[in-house]
Amino acid sequence: MGNIIGYPLGWIMWALYQVVRNYGVALVLFTLVLKIIMFPLSVKQQKSNAKMSLMNPKLQELQKRYANDKTKLNEEMSKLYQEEKYNPLSGCLPMLLQFVVLFGLIDVIYNPLEHILRFSKETIEQATEIMSGISTSMATASQQLAIIAAVKADSSAFAALGTEFIDKVVNFNLNFLGLNLGEMPSWSWPIILVPLLSGITSLGHSIYTMISQKKTSPNGQDPSGGGMMKGMMYIMPLFSFFFAMKVPAGVGIYWTVSNVLSLIQSFYLNWKYNPKEMVEKMKALEEEQKKIKKESRQEMKEKKEQGQEIPQELEQKALTAKEINRRKLAEARRRDAEKYGEEYVEVTDDDLI
Repeated sequence: MGNIIGYPLGWIMWALYQVVRNYGVALVLFTLVLKIIMFPLSVKQQKSNAKMSLMNPKLQELQKRYANDKTKLNEEMSKLYQEEKYNPLSGCLPMLLQFVVLFGLIDVIYNPLEHILRFSKETIEQATEIMSGISTSMATASQQLAIIAAVKADSSAFAALGTEFIDKVVNFNLNFLGLNLGEMPSWSWPIILVPLLSGITSLGHSIYTMISQKKTSPNGQDPSGGGMMKGMMYIMPLFSFFFAMKVPAGVGIYWTVSNVLSLIQSFYLNWKYNPKEMVEKMKALEEEQKKIKKESRQEMKEKKEQGQEIPQELEQKALTAKEINRRKLAEARRRDAEKYGEEYVEVTDDDLI
């Protein structure tokens, strides 16, 4: 999977490296580019969270009403999601994409000869064979990073690959702020800063997210979900730290920069798309729609009593989303029944789940 995702990400890193000629700067710009690309999804997630806040009282009412009937509860919740046009999985997409990108980026960082310097598979295999003769303790995952270090230490050993190969590798700049981004972090200074910053920035973003969610919560309650979610707030930074200790420093730099950009993005989203204000607007719109439906139904009733024809536009205003979906499905079934000579089957609530 990492190699599949790493291929397109490698082209982005290659293009950025051609501009700045510094691996660390290219990595920072790469992180920024990805954040910009994924920003629309983050906006969608913010709006989705606000929608969920609006639906929470309805969901809690359903949970109380059908506490002893899980099957019915799931049915009613599905109906509610459909009526509100809400996908409960939509909020998970940005986080899922971040992990997919992370695994792809790990492949790019582990294999710079392939993704950044763009050597052929045959050339890399020849370099690996030469490296195997020099060192017997080369890890499979970090072969290309080990080759780069070996070429920089003794380029004569790789003379068979030609001066172009040697020149490209020797001039390949993996250093950033005094750190070798191809190096695996250890407890020594200053490389230990990479996993530490990764964990600290992750913790900072988690704390801000929890505080801002509580402040902007429409009902003033803690939306974190209790002890489990608060526990995850501390577990994820620890995971970030230990994970950054097991991969090249470039991955930790990406994670650190990504956390900082996420924090800035959260500030902006909470200002531009404040969940509390969004829920208030949604409530006002919902009340307005209920009012329109009530008035439309009253008008329809009066027209029926007077024997007048009911305009289609007025009829549509009086329908709920569920009733509209029921009519659309019923019409489709009628057409199919007429077309194929089948018996028409009435639409039930189960069909709308």
